[in-house]
Amino acid sequence: MINPYNREKGVGRMAKTIVGAVLENDPASRNWFNVILNYPGVHAIFFYRINHFLWTKCHMKLIARFLSQVARFFTGIEIHPGATIGKRLFIDHGMGVVIGETAEVGNNVTIYQGVTLGGTGKDVGKRHPTIGNNVMIGSGAKVLGPINVGDNSKIGAGSVVVKDVPPFTTVTGVPGKVVAKNAPEKECPADSLDQKIDDPVGSEIDAL
Repeated sequence: MINPYNREKGVGRMAKTIVGAVLENDPASRNWFNVILNYPGVHAIFFYRINHFLWTKCHMKLIARFLSQVARFFTGIEIHPGATIGKRLFIDHGMGVVIGETAEVGNNVTIYQGVTLGGTGKDVGKRHPTIGNNVMIGSGAKVLGPINVGDNSKIGAGSVVVKDVPPFTTVTGVPGKVVAKNAPEKECPADSLDQKIDDPVGSEIDAL
C-alpha cells in the first residue's frame, strides 16, 4: 500500500516533494522561500527523512531518536524515526502532532494540528495505526492502536478513532463512527482541506 519516499534518491527531489505538497494544498503558501522558512511541518518532515534513514539504514537508533527530539523542540511536531511515511505528507500548522514508531502513513495525506497517531497499552510489535492514501485527519483527532484507515477517508476534528475505518468514508465523534460515504469521483479529502463535517447526532436532536 505504501511507497515510502525514502526509497527515492536525492535531497533535491525530497525537498521538491515536501515543499510542493504545501504549495499545492495550502492557499496561504506564496512561494518556495516562504514555505521553507515558515512551515514547521516542512521542517519536521525533512528532519524525519534524515532520522528515518539513520534508524533503518545506518542502525544509528540512539542518534536518530535524539535528533527527532531536537526536531520536536524546534517544530512542536514529534515523528518517531521508526515510522513509515509516504510521499507528499502535508502537516498544516502542526503543533502537537505525534506520529508513533510503528505508524504507517500513505501518500498524499493531510494532517492538522494536534493529531495523534498513537498506540494503546503496552503491546509490542505493531501498535500504531496504518493510514491509507489521500486521507485527511482533522485538528485534534486521535487515531489509536493498530487499526487501518482506508484510502480517501476523512476523520473529523476532535474525533477519537479506535476501530478500522473503511475506504471512502467520513468518521467523526467520540468514539469515531462512520457518518458518510465519500464519492470516489469527487475531490479527495486530502486535497479539499475541508474540515466541516455534519454531526448526525446533533441533527437528530435538532429534528426532535
